[in-house]
Amino acid sequence: MAKAAKPIPEGFHSITPHLIVRNAAQAIDFYTKAFVAQELSRMPGPDGKLLHAEIKIGDSILMLCDEFPQWNTLGPQSLGASTVGIHIYVQDADALFTQAVTAEATVKMPIEDTFWGDRFGKVTDPFGHEWSIATRKRDLTPEELHNGAQDYFSSAAGG
Repeated sequence: MAKAAKPIPEGFHSITPHLIVRNAAQAIDFYTKAFVAQELSRMPGPDGKLLHAEIKIGDSILMLCDEFPQWNTLGPQSLGASTVGIHIYVQDADALFTQAVTAEATVKMPIEDTFWGDRFGKVTDPFGHEWSIATRKRDLTPEELHNGAQDYFSSAAGG
């Protein structure tokens, strides 16, 4: 008798990003170099494109597939933008940020200490997806967070 399936498969969390990229095989290579991803599986299609793949970054699984215009499945390069950002918390944000840039990610926001308590920066991968990389440096109370935001936006506005 078959064992009952778990509603959430082993190793997955409640939310799992699923990226569409123009060249999923190249993306897997990039994510391996940039974010120390571990490839879990690939499901190639008849034309050599990847119908589905899974990689693991830290303790999280990320799904990805190639673009399939005939199914209206397009990535950021074809659409001209992405409205989704992927956030990674790591032990050493500076090291991973540098590693991602070395692997040819583009700096969108240099890494810096932020008013919300994180060491934080953003990169865009060669496939058009935006990644924020962070390490929590300080836990803040709601009041400290509010005051930090007020100070930040008032200095950014020049007053």
